[in-house]
Amino acid sequence: MNWDDYRYFLAVARSGSLSRAGQQLGVDHATVSRRIKALEEALGIKLFHRSPGGYSLTRDGEALVGMAERMESAAVQAEGAFSGSGRESLSGPVRIGVPEGVAAYIVVEAAQALCERYPKLEIQMIALPQRFSLAKREADFAISVSRPQSGRVKIQKIADYDLHLYGAKSYLAGHPTVRQLSDLRRLRGIGYVPDMIFDKELDYIPLIDPGFRPHLTSTSVHVQLEAVLNGAGVAIVHDFMAERHPDLVRVLPEEISFTRTFWSVVHEDYAEVERIRVCVNEIVEHMRKRLRNRPGQAVTSI
Repeated sequence: MNWDDYRYFLAVARSGSLSRAGQQLGVDHATVSRRIKALEEALGIKLFHRSPGGYSLTRDGEALVGMAERMESAAVQAEGAFSGSGRESLSGPVRIGVPEGVAAYIVVEAAQALCERYPKLEIQMIALPQRFSLAKREADFAISVSRPQSGRVKIQKIADYDLHLYGAKSYLAGHPTVRQLSDLRRLRGIGYVPDMIFDKELDYIPLIDPGFRPHLTSTSVHVQLEAVLNGAGVAIVHDFMAERHPDLVRVLPEEISFTRTFWSVVHEDYAEVERIRVCVNEIVEHMRKRLRNRPGQAVTSI
């Protein structure tokens, strides 16, 4: 019996789709279908219910998931125990689930350094506004803004980071001076789409003033930043992002200031795989250095 068949089985079980499983495995959906059929024939059971909506596990399929995951864990542990650690031997893909703001402004620097140091390494940064399931292997490790409360994961605090309310000088110059929180209601708020905020740690606006509501919203922190730079309004922006834009000004910095934390989260099975361990260590250390000693000019405040 071929272990690869179980890899295909787990990919379909986790994604619910032949095409999505194929994308994860780097093959077409016909290959995935063929491998699933081969495994069903070898075991003499039906593993999935097929429907237009996708693939769902049968009772036998649900029972097989745990066994297949133990096989997967053993394979990963073997890789971690016997893989080399030299410049030439460190190779293969490492998928990182990371918030898009820190991905673009900080993590990409560490990823570049890793690629230059280890030419055979493949860094895949998934910078989407969502939580990543390490149990479903959506990422090899994740950088999170909230500490996971459960799961077979190893967690470490990376660093704290600060956020303030920012507006463009040109926008603020065209509006009455903001002296207190109630004055914010004269400004256009920019923020996340309220019902699509994937992590409560990102829900800043209600903490500022109940009467201050965003009227321009996006799921993307980069869209929010561009809107602020274009003079569309004011938004909560990471300090490490704002420092690169001299036209931005902090608004009521004493009254409106947030501190959040980045966490590194790695599945226990993958923590000692050499390429993943090296990437985690180097990215974490780079983030700590950048967030501790942020470059750039002092940001003006009003």
